[in-house]
Amino acid sequence: MDLTRPFLKWAGGKYRLLDRLLPSLPEGARLVEPFVGSGAVFLNAGFGSYLLCDLNPDLIGLYRTLLRDGEGFIARARSLFTPEHNTQEVFLRLRAEFNASSDVEARSLLFLYLNRHSYNGLVRYNSKGIYNVPFGKYKAPYFPERELTAFLTKLRDCDVAFAVQDFRATFSQLRKGDVVYCDPPYDGTFSGYHADGFTEDDQYHLASVLEHRSSEGHPVIVSNSDTSLIRSLYRN
Repeated sequence: MDLTRPFLKWAGGKYRLLDRLLPSLPEGARLVEPFVGSGAVFLNAGFGSYLLCDLNPDLIGLYRTLLRDGEGFIARARSLFTPEHNTQEVFLRLRAEFNASSDVEARSLLFLYLNRHSYNGLVRYNSKGIYNVPFGKYKAPYFPERELTAFLTKLRDCDVAFAVQDFRATFSQLRKGDVVYCDPPYDGTFSGYHADGFTEDDQYHLASVLEHRSSEGHPVIVSNSDTSLIRSLYRN
């Protein structure tokens, strides 16, 4: 299977599981992802239309900026991947600029820089919404130009809509012919994926909504960790 890598590092990303995930996706008019993350499934699925959602406005802002500015955005991002930018002093300065900025394009550029220069490529915010991952101390952070170009090509080749919203709002927008791939923060693992976290109550609510939507005829594929809670929630 010839697969395309996402350009972002992402905890819990699904690139390594695509050989198992993709055959599980039935045909449909549109793929809906309430937790799009790095977009590995979107990149490699064969739908003509997509609704890609996430609660992280920086993630969705980056995807929108890439689609709007294309090669210009890639060129500007490339300028941040130089030896001069790969020091702790510069990293901390740019991280502070990111946290202080309200400009979507500036935050998009810096979000990509931080993703590739931060420790383990983590994306983490404190309770006040401040990005606080430390410097990664990589010898030469990789600039994912080929992966950015592939992502941009996919965006241009299909009908794609983005939204910053939680899964409840996303499910309210389902329509006939939609296929849902749901990759929530895993139980007991990635619960802190945004400032408000993802609680056990959220896991219960998500499972309930997914079961309801499935009973309405929407094909639903969901990933999670193998825990007693998840086995119980998805026993049906």
